[in-house]
Amino acid sequence: MLIDAHSHWLPQDIISNAHFFHQGWNNIEGQLKIMEDNGIGRAILSYPTSDAHLKLGSFSQVAHIYNDNVGQILKRYPDKFIGAAVLPIDNTIDMLEELKRVTQELGFKAISLASSYNGIYLDDLMFLPIYKYAAEKGIPIFVHPQIVNPIGFERVKDPLLTPVVEYVFDTTISVGKLLMSDILRQYAQVKFIFAYFGGAVCYLKTRFDATYQMLRAMNFVKDLQGLPSDYFKQIYVDTSGDTTKANFLLSLDLMGAQHILWGSDWPAKQDIAGGIKVIQDLDISREDKENILGGNLAKLFAL
Repeated sequence: MLIDAHSHWLPQDIISNAHFFHQGWNNIEGQLKIMEDNGIGRAILSYPTSDAHLKLGSFSQVAHIYNDNVGQILKRYPDKFIGAAVLPIDNTIDMLEELKRVTQELGFKAISLASSYNGIYLDDLMFLPIYKYAAEKGIPIFVHPQIVNPIGFERVKDPLLTPVVEYVFDTTISVGKLLMSDILRQYAQVKFIFAYFGGAVCYLKTRFDATYQMLRAMNFVKDLQGLPSDYFKQIYVDTSGDTTKANFLLSLDLMGAQHILWGSDWPAKQDIAGGIKVIQDLDISREDKENILGGNLAKLFAL
């Protein structure tokens, strides 16, 4: 079964209070039609990150609006969508309670986090109870690039450079900080799924390992008890609508086909057929292609 690891839908209250997003992000019936036309059996609904919290007053308000509305979609279409819940990251006490509420009452099966929040990355101590719960309950964590003040934004604010460069490197730093904080080692059971091939992590594999070995020989960096690439192999990445082979080859080399998930990035990207075809054209086994296109996600969610 073809399963989309990266798609979005937004409630009207989020769209009305955020920049960039339009009514196409609120069309669930249109998404179902696109899924049917392309043979997509199920799709993950995750939060694309937005600046709606600035107008609404808090991340908590965004979380409750988003989760309650997506919960209604999950109730109407339980066999079509898998929900990844937003957490009220401005209220550390409520974070775990909201996660329990949405998974136990609203049917959510995953978590949706941004790569960072106002410069606070996912290695912050406030996330540890979430990782512990996710590990215990087998709840995957989908990580989307932060689009509000990503790394470098204080120096360069550009409508093209920010999404092309800064989003990618905010994701890369997020993975790197999980590595250096030992979270990838200590919470190895957590299934982290990073958008767009994990940023530049696959490209930087050799540099990470070689630089770590050099600095470790000088006792200049702490002992990670393994090479950086050993831990990067644990994470999952989604393809985010990519239609070229280059990123696939790098991620296949680092993580293998078992940790790559096809994702459309709908409705931001709309060449769904192209994103599927590039996988079908890869020089890998039929089984690996099927796993990337849905098998790996089916195993993660025990579908």
